[in-house]
Amino acid sequence: MFTIGDFARHGRVSVRMLHHYDRLGLLRPAQVDPVSGYRFYQAAQLSRLNRIVALKDLGFTLEQVLSIIDDQLEAGELRGMLRLRRAELESQMRQDAARLTQVEVRLSIIEKEGIMATEDVQIKSVPAVRLAQLSGEAKGFNPDEVGPVIQPLYGQLHERMQSAGVAMTGPAIAWYEEKADGVLVHAGCPVNLELGAEHDFEVIDLPGIEQAATILHHGSMDGVMATEQQLVRWIDASGYRADGLNRELYLNYGMGDESTWVTELQVAVFRD
Repeated sequence: MFTIGDFARHGRVSVRMLHHYDRLGLLRPAQVDPVSGYRFYQAAQLSRLNRIVALKDLGFTLEQVLSIIDDQLEAGELRGMLRLRRAELESQMRQDAARLTQVEVRLSIIEKEGIMATEDVQIKSVPAVRLAQLSGEAKGFNPDEVGPVIQPLYGQLHERMQSAGVAMTGPAIAWYEEKADGVLVHAGCPVNLELGAEHDFEVIDLPGIEQAATILHHGSMDGVMATEQQLVRWIDASGYRADGLNRELYLNYGMGDESTWVTELQVAVFRD
């Protein structure tokens, strides 16, 4: 038997918390001295304490913990529940991190308002290109909505091209089409293939752009919004109008240091 202080130390919780668990009926002392009122615990009760703390740390309320504990779940069932809850929390953390990144990007844009680096923008023609591509739908055009769609598309496309013995002939190109309920994302790689050939990917001719406003984005695509808005401001200030969504030409992109990535944004433009 352990005193409440010793049990708290072994369980890495506070005495106050053990009193709280006792009041809620989550973890009763094994014995209470009728004279002194001192509480005593058994080593076997550490198992229940570990379950309580694990469930609480995973976001369950103490009322939910009591219900789960009293259901007398087997260790395997409890592990399954904990793993599921952990996966949910990890997913939430990733989403929160993505939102935080976009907040930081917005703040960076706000801080740079009124500053326009016009020398970064070029007007040029973009040639037509034949692409092997896969497509998917995103809910919106924000990086945290496009990224989870386009990254798997490129992974699948590279695997299928490799299996077919098809090599890229230039930098990858992503292009987008607006839909009523989102964005159609096209992940493409330049190839030397005949149209109509049977593959487990699409082969298309992406039309050229007679007049495109272009700008280079350096670094992760998480921060591309700032570069996009810089380009849009230049287009508006220069008397042009954008025609459709931008394309992305991945000049330097891979699994390495994201700070070395270079992407050319291309927007078709015209004057009224």
